Amino acid sequence: MLQPVTLGLLASFVGFASSFAVVLAGFVAMGATPDQAASGLVMLCILMGVLGVGFSVVWRMPISIAWSTPGAALLVTTGAPEGGFSAAVGAFLAAALLLAAAGLWRPFARAVERIPPPLAAAMLAGVLLDLCLAPVRAVGALPWLALPIVLAWAVMLRVSRLWAVPVAVAVAVAALLLGPGLPGAGTWQPPRLVWVTPSFEWGAMIGIALPLFLVTMASQNLPGYAVLQANGYRPAMRPVFLVTGAGSFAGAFFGGQLVNLAAITAALCAGPESHPDPRRRWVAGVAASLGYLGFAVIAGVAAGVVAAAPPLLIQAVAGLALMASLAAALGTALTPEPTRLPAIVTFTVAASGLSVGGIGAAFWGLLAGGALLALLRPKD
Repeated sequence: MLQPVTLGLLASFVGFASSFAVVLAGFVAMGATPDQAASGLVMLCILMGVLGVGFSVVWRMPISIAWSTPGAALLVTTGAPEGGFSAAVGAFLAAALLLAAAGLWRPFARAVERIPPPLAAAMLAGVLLDLCLAPVRAVGALPWLALPIVLAWAVMLRVSRLWAVPVAVAVAVAALLLGPGLPGAGTWQPPRLVWVTPSFEWGAMIGIALPLFLVTMASQNLPGYAVLQANGYRPAMRPVFLVTGAGSFAGAFFGGQLVNLAAITAALCAGPESHPDPRRRWVAGVAASLGYLGFAVIAGVAAGVVAAAPPLLIQAVAGLALMASLAAALGTALTPEPTRLPAIVTFTVAASGLSVGGIGAAFWGLLAGGALLALLRPKD
């Protein structure tokens, strides 16, 4: 049993270390205070741990639950809505209800699945582009801090892609501690949940909730299910949508955004590296989930490091973590020739930063690409 436990703990470490900076940057961009951002991170770790253990034990499958990293990137690029973080929390609640609705009403899930994958991928690529430019900007503005991080990431890509982002995070923390320092960031703080009273703004509902739901479904839940299916596991998706939607709804009151099926870490837990016997791999799912519960304890320290560091540097680390996602999204968006032009329209509009009536660019990109696709569709 040691092998699946080790792989599961490794999966939780990689999942947390490679993307917690993106998640925190998303909360800060939405207007969260440091305490609210830390609370959101703690809540997400708790949900990932509890739900992952529950699914893995009940179904005897290596089910990994993760936060929506592409969704966090969407929050970074969208920026604070009118009404601040309380309006963002209202949007999180709406997105969670949409996720639960996908489980309750099958036609709704089918409608989401009918969104052409190239357009969904193009929207994601447009969302990720600005954040993935941050490492370049950081090297220009903070070369002595940013350049070692980028070089460490590039070298580790050659050695082990799995460890590239965690090593970059470690180098970033070391560079900050050896350089300007992080006042108070090294002090351990017990995990604390902060209640956030939501408000409901029309612009946030359309500009944050809907794109957050769509990005999470297209970039997390569907690939996560595909990974499980490829390894011989076929969990019922209706309970996954219902439970993760309900959990996300409860967690939103403490600053959390959506949780969903994991994709990359699911491949670690569900693959043959976890255990030769597929019937034993569910232990890896439990171990990974317990690892996330452990990370909830240090979430306050992680939030302190991010709050004390230069924002551009944190965005640079987040951008490095999302480079592979950007490459995959662009590949999916631009490979099919018939949808290439609508996809590039979706990408450019989503990357433009356009905001109309408080509704962000991701929604308008999907709308523009879909309209062009319908216009160019052959009459027959």
